[in-house]
Amino acid sequence: MQRIFHVSETASIDRFEPRVGADGVARVWAVNDARLHNYLLPRDCPRVTYFAAETTTAEDRARFFSSDANESVVAIERAWLARVRAARLFVYELPAHAFASHDAVAGYFTSERTVVPLGCEAIDDVLAHLLSRRIELRVLGSLWRLRDAVVGSSLGFSIIRMRNAAARVDPEGEDRYPVASS
Repeated sequence: MQRIFHVSETASIDRFEPRVGADGVARVWAVNDARLHNYLLPRDCPRVTYFAAETTTAEDRARFFSSDANESVVAIERAWLARVRAARLFVYELPAHAFASHDAVAGYFTSERTVVPLGCEAIDDVLAHLLSRRIELRVLGSLWRLRDAVVGSSLGFSIIRMRNAAARVDPEGEDRYPVASS
């Protein structure tokens, strides 16, 4: 049976209540183990994450992966590195039977009812925990070039919290792509 999780910076959550999203539907969100690494960061940390999907071309595999041993890449901004190092996360395992698949590529599951976690693991060293999984962690000055390349590729991906990324600046230094602040 598939295992699913919710990652939080809050300790001792004894139940997850559905929250109303932008679509007006109240849900509890969870992620499967295959994509858990995408969430092993502080909630507001912007990130570009990707993996080789069934449709990924050999050219994209060669272009975007530095090693065949890594299944996924997680990229964060250098400006967030100190916050990642200082973070303490709590990974709650949730009962899979209470959830339905919401997005198979992203590994998202949702429940429209209150959910009680099965257990919780505290993560004190986020970087070590991330690197213990089969992922490559990249720390970049800016995520925008990678984001654009990944979106235009044949990879499977999740682009998370880019509203918190440093502003996109064009080559001449003019800020043509303002990003809304959170």
